[in-house]
Amino acid sequence: MRAVYAESFSTADPLSGLVVGERPDPQVPEGWTRVAVKAAALNHHDLWSLRGVGLKEDALPMILGCDAAGTDEDGNEVVVHAIINDPHFTGADETTDPRRSLLSERHQGTFADTVVVPRRNLVPKPAGLSMTEAACLPTAWLTAYRMLFVRGGLRPGESVLVQGSGGGVATALIILARAAGLRVYATSRDEAKRAHALQIGAHEVFASGERLPVKVDAVMETVGRATWSHSIRSLRPGGRIVISGTTSGPRPDDAELTRIFFLQLSVIGSTMGTRDELGQLVQLLESTGSRPLIHSELPLEQARDGFAAMESGEIMGKIVFTL
Repeated sequence: MRAVYAESFSTADPLSGLVVGERPDPQVPEGWTRVAVKAAALNHHDLWSLRGVGLKEDALPMILGCDAAGTDEDGNEVVVHAIINDPHFTGADETTDPRRSLLSERHQGTFADTVVVPRRNLVPKPAGLSMTEAACLPTAWLTAYRMLFVRGGLRPGESVLVQGSGGGVATALIILARAAGLRVYATSRDEAKRAHALQIGAHEVFASGERLPVKVDAVMETVGRATWSHSIRSLRPGGRIVISGTTSGPRPDDAELTRIFFLQLSVIGSTMGTRDELGQLVQLLESTGSRPLIHSELPLEQARDGFAAMESGEIMGKIVFTL
């Protein structure tokens, strides 16, 4: 079958290990099922995999890709939940399984004609969502949904600051927050990205580090070191900061511990989301009419162009491979 896979690792030139070619059809373990992939979205996770982050050499060659939408063995249109749990995990929240993995880490990923996943990982795709749109949801968009509404507990009428508005998760945060009736503020170092944040739903935008006119109920933090102090100082007393990434580094110069305890702020970690939350996200988009922002659609055979665009950093929205 057609596939896009990692053959080797390189930190200096990650695309040198990327292959677009043929792989054997996958075997189907008991309790798992085949999905004919119609669309699969690219994430930074895939680029990091080519650098050897989160992927072991003895797992190579590994088909890349976490996100997909397609049809199951009965012809139903589905979205694929990307988290694969340990078979013995019995908890209610699969994101807390210490042995969980994402597709393309221990199990072959979604950039192929067929992906094999546990049956419970399938979420029905409503007719109102295209395959391309649905393929964007399982990683970045699900992460944003959980940050806002599960871990952040935000409700209509509350205010939220989204740091670093150019990233994929940040874009999803802005669109989802606006759709849910939140007051949305966003920051970016780049003027074009600030303008873009306004276009997709932010009420007001600011340069990175610029003082906000109000204190917000919550901050959505994916940047880390570069924005941490600003995030803490932007919160009202009793506010919360939800963090799902540290793209600028994990160690802030000042942890702002005095401000955190004195103002009784909550610092909350968030990772991906559950299968049920993916279903809730799908229904939210269906009912509100909000849709993922698509940077480009490419046939799977042109996957290398998509990886190169992501590596350049000059993208707005998701890159989706179609089959």
